[in-house]
Amino acid sequence: MGVTGPIRVVVAKPGLDGHDRGAKVIARALRDAGMEVIYTGLHQTPEQIVDTAIQEDADAIGLSILSGAHMTLFTKVLELLRERDAEDIKVFGGGIIPEADIPPLKEQGVAEIFTPGATTTAIVDWVRKNVRPVAA
Repeated sequence: MGVTGPIRVVVAKPGLDGHDRGAKVIARALRDAGMEVIYTGLHQTPEQIVDTAIQEDADAIGLSILSGAHMTLFTKVLELLRERDAEDIKVFGGGIIPEADIPPLKEQGVAEIFTPGATTTAIVDWVRKNVRPVAA
C-alpha cells in the first residue's frame, strides 16, 4: 500500500555545531513546499535524531553539519537506522563538507550532499524527486 500525505522530514543539527541558520532556512523552504518538517534544534546526538525520525514516522532525515565531524555523524546515524530496521528513512545533508568526502559518504548510504551555494529550490526539488518518488 502506498504512503499518503505530505513528505515528512526531520531536519537536525548533530553534534556540537552551534550555527543553525542554514538548517532553519532549509526547514522553512521544505515546509513552504508543503512538506511536514520536524526541526530538532541544536546539539542533537545521532541517537536522538534517529529516535525522533522513527517516532515521527519520517520519510527522511536532513543533517546540517558545519563542525567537520560529518564522517562520524553521518556514519553513526546510518548505523543506528540499520540497527533499528529503519533504512527506509533516507538521509541527506549539507554544510561544510569537502568534495573528497562526498563519495565515501554516498557509498555508506547518504542519499545526497548539498554544499554551500546549493539553492533551496534545488534541495526541495531533490527531496520531492527522491524521498518519496511518484510511481511512473
